[in-house]
Amino acid sequence: MSEKIENISEPIDILEDDPPPPAPPKAGFLPIETNWFDRLFISVVIWVALSLFWFRFVEPLGPSIWISNAIALALAVLIITKG
Repeated sequence: MSEKIENISEPIDILEDDPPPPAPPKAGFLPIETNWFDRLFISVVIWVALSLFWFRFVEPLGPSIWISNAIALALAVLIITKG
């Protein structure tokens, strides 16, 4: 029983197996450090802004809003994958 007490009183080195350092952040074309959710949020904001712009200025000339949605989807894919 005294052996167990001696083992308990020894300090434990919790840093003996350090985890590997985190991977460096991926450098994208956005000027800020982002994760996938940030890039998704940016894409949604761009989609809303493009839709409002399209409704106000472009749609009265004739082109459908579906063209704007296709442009927004292409931009979202680009931003999320490469951003």
